Amino acid sequence: MSAHAVYVTAAYGITAIVLAGLIGWILFDQRARKRELAELEAAGVRRRSDKAEKP
Repeated sequence: MSAHAVYVTAAYGITAIVLAGLIGWILFDQRARKRELAELEAAGVRRRSDKAEKP
């Protein structure tokens, strides 16, 4: 295998690892935000965009 092929393979490998890490981070953070939102809603805090209660 030539030096060029090793470089290209390593670049693809590093890119795949970084993308997988970013996707994992996003999914982990999404779960945390959903849990946080559920806790706030259970405590009675409502969203400003929630039009269910009109003054």
